[in-house]
Amino acid sequence: MINMKSDQQKSQNNNSSPSNGSLLMAESLAGSNLDTLVTTPSDRSKRQTTIERQQREGGMSYEKLFTPQTLQIAEQKADELRRMLERHHGDRQLVLLQDFPDPDALSSAWTYKLIAHQFDIHCDIVYAGTLSHQENIALVKLAGLPAQRWTAQAAKEKDLKNYQGCVFVDNQGTTTQLLPLIQQAELPVAAVIDHHTSQGDLKAEFTDLRPQTRATATILTQYLQVGLLKLDSSNSEHVKCATALMHGLRSDTNRLMQAQEEDFVAAGYLSRFYDAQLLNSVLQASRSKRVMDVIERSLRNRVIQNSFTIAGVGYLRYDDRDAIPQAADFLVTEENVHTAVVYGIVHDEDEDLEVVIGSLRTSKITLDPDEFIKEAFGQDPQGRFFGGGRSMAGGFEIPLGFLSGSNENAEYTRLKWEVFDAQIKQKLLRLVNPEDGVIRTV
Repeated sequence: MINMKSDQQKSQNNNSSPSNGSLLMAESLAGSNLDTLVTTPSDRSKRQTTIERQQREGGMSYEKLFTPQTLQIAEQKADELRRMLERHHGDRQLVLLQDFPDPDALSSAWTYKLIAHQFDIHCDIVYAGTLSHQENIALVKLAGLPAQRWTAQAAKEKDLKNYQGCVFVDNQGTTTQLLPLIQQAELPVAAVIDHHTSQGDLKAEFTDLRPQTRATATILTQYLQVGLLKLDSSNSEHVKCATALMHGLRSDTNRLMQAQEEDFVAAGYLSRFYDAQLLNSVLQASRSKRVMDVIERSLRNRVIQNSFTIAGVGYLRYDDRDAIPQAADFLVTEENVHTAVVYGIVHDEDEDLEVVIGSLRTSKITLDPDEFIKEAFGQDPQGRFFGGGRSMAGGFEIPLGFLSGSNENAEYTRLKWEVFDAQIKQKLLRLVNPEDGVIRTV
């Protein structure tokens, strides 16, 4: 199972910086500059008045904002989704997120829940892992985002017969421990909505996969733009959901620096409703001491070759898993480094399982994280890749298998880490420096 985003969108043109035209479009849509749109408190009612005036003048019709191809896809998929929801009027659905949901997944699931409510469909949003990134915790708490944690063990005690269908948002089942229970209960898959390439295992009544789109939040925002749900700036839940979508979109586009035109259009639309002060509060959430300790370990243990920095951080608790990508985010900012890979062994005490989890961050536009990670670590016996990536970021998860589990012998624990640390470094260095990448054992 891969608890990361494995986006395979790989056009080098898509990895380029936003055009001036796109930036100007975002500024026009928001009625402000781009920094105000994303990060600073502002007067929503004043912005709303500006947008409404532009609409009356005919300049804000969504048909005019979308490219013809984007408009066709958005309207077609929204219509298909509407028909699916109509067929399931009054149902109860389970919305499944990846084990470690990020802002894109959380906000998109919440939007789906609000859309489904229009059709008298009740949705429960669930994830099996944990929220460990400080911004994700803040988002759920401050916005009151209705997501529940169902551990794999707790989910076994749930009566899934209460649900008539399930929905996968920002994943396709490969990153959630709950998939086997869903399949065992023979719960129909009503929808799969994701911005990653098809992983081919789920047969859904409605499918919207857009691997060239930067964020699932952009897809859900387009559903709103074409009329599946009319947001109301006087409705506090709508305002909080719009704020979550803005955060999800911002997060998956690296603060809009990797955004495409459709992302700017979505951000401009959300700027009419989101709460900038709430978003600021989420973004200013403090790092925990444990996260800072992991960053310190990554600095101490890093090995630098050919502008790559590689760092193993040892053993981590399950709840501290999101410290790994934060350490990678930090290391990639070092001078003369364009790519950082950070990894560690994460111990799930509930299941007594251990997995190697790693994150890659890069500022090099010619490096494809998806191809790099898949070439480095390959596939499991079932043909599923241990990792993948999207523009400028990637991740991997490798089960320890027979060697998984805690051991009271400190020497054994140390040796196990050294073996896995050496093996991962060797696989990475073979790509970073093919001639010198093999670690000698004698």
